[in-house]
Amino acid sequence: MKVPQTPPKKTLAIETASEACSVALFDDARLVAHDYKVLGRGHAEALVPMIAALPDKGRADRILVSLGPGSFTGVRIGIATARALGVAWGAQVLGYPTLDLVAVRAWQPTPRAVTVCMNGGHGEWFVQNFGGGDAQDEYRSLTPKSAAKACLHDVIVGNRAQQLADLLEGRDAHALELLPDAAKVRLLHESRLTADLSPIYGRAPDAVPQSAKQPPANPA
Repeated sequence: MKVPQTPPKKTLAIETASEACSVALFDDARLVAHDYKVLGRGHAEALVPMIAALPDKGRADRILVSLGPGSFTGVRIGIATARALGVAWGAQVLGYPTLDLVAVRAWQPTPRAVTVCMNGGHGEWFVQNFGGGDAQDEYRSLTPKSAAKACLHDVIVGNRAQQLADLLEGRDAHALELLPDAAKVRLLHESRLTADLSPIYGRAPDAVPQSAKQPPANPA
């Protein structure tokens, strides 16, 4: 499905893929209202009240939602809420990659090469390299040692930026501790938006289905 190049009048942005939970309402490119909370957990309880507190209860013509990679629970909550509001309001719902949003925050006021490093769970980090405007590779979930090898740039951004910078011996690495923020969604190029709302998990889920835990029955 082709994404329109001209944004509709009002856009609601939802970001729940990390420990931060944020929402933003835009009128064209102008930020009308914004709420940002670092919760760790509790996105399910916080998100809808945060949207309801926006002007006109956040009602918009278009909804943009983070697809991950990031927290399994957070990503699912954000997408489910965006889908439900899209049906209720008759609004277009589009997704965007979380790591792109973190990268674009670091490109202000001037685009530059950065490596995004975000918490991936189970001791791994999500890592992706970006040039002065585009992703240079695919995101990966890596151990800290492998992340250090994959890091191409000396400017590192994300909630694991300093930890990665500390591993880069002999390099003058600069860390920017950033979390994704819905207020910055307007900085994303329209080409980064997609009508495919499939979550980007980045690694296998933590929970194993009960059926997968049970050994197969003995043949008769």
